[in-house]
Amino acid sequence: MKLVDVHNKLLKINDAVFQTSDASVLLKINSAHASKLLARLVESEHLIHLGRGLWAFKERIEPLSLPQYLTSPFPSYISLQSALYYHGMISQIPAVIYAISIARTKRYKTAIGTVSIHHVHPSFFFGFEGVGKGIVKIAKPEKALVDFFYLRPAKSKLFHSLPELELPRRFSIKTANNMISRITSEKRKAMVKSVFKEVISNMKK
Repeated sequence: MKLVDVHNKLLKINDAVFQTSDASVLLKINSAHASKLLARLVESEHLIHLGRGLWAFKERIEPLSLPQYLTSPFPSYISLQSALYYHGMISQIPAVIYAISIARTKRYKTAIGTVSIHHVHPSFFFGFEGVGKGIVKIAKPEKALVDFFYLRPAKSKLFHSLPELELPRRFSIKTANNMISRITSEKRKAMVKSVFKEVISNMKK
C-alpha cells in the first residue's frame, strides 16, 4: 500500500487526533502494520506522533487542544501561565503549554510543542470554558490565577513567582475568593488566600 493512498484514506477520519486502532480498522490491517505505516507518515511530515498509539494530522491540530488528548480519558483544561497569557494578564509568552487535570502531573514533548500537565484534586477541577467552537477548554481569568497560587508549593518552583500581572476589566475578586473557598485542604486554602490577598493589595498601591 502506497503511503499517499494510506494518507488519503486516513483523511476520512474526522477528528484531528486518532489512535492506531482507528487506522487499523480503516485500513483493514493489523495494529502492528498500521503503526509502521503511521510512523512512515510521521517521517514524511504528514502526521505527528503525540504519544503511544496516538497520532495527529499536522494541518488540523490546534496546539491548545493537545492536553485533552494527552490526558484522555481524564479531562484537562488550559490554565496557569498559558491561560494568563491568553487573557492578557501577563505579557510573557509561555515556552510550554500549561494545563490542569485530574490526571497525574506529567510533561510531554511533541512535534507541536511541550505540554506541562499539573494535577489537582477532582473537587478543584472547575472554572473553565470552551473557546474556539468549544474545542479548547481554558480557565477563566480568576481560575487561571487561583490555579497558579494553588500550585505554588510544587517542588518544580514553576509557580513560585508571577511575571508582571495585569487584571482584565472582567476579573472578579469576589469570584476568585469563592473559588479559593472550594479548596478542600485548609492549609492550602489559607496559603492561597494569603498570597492572593497580598498580590491584589500590591496591585492597588
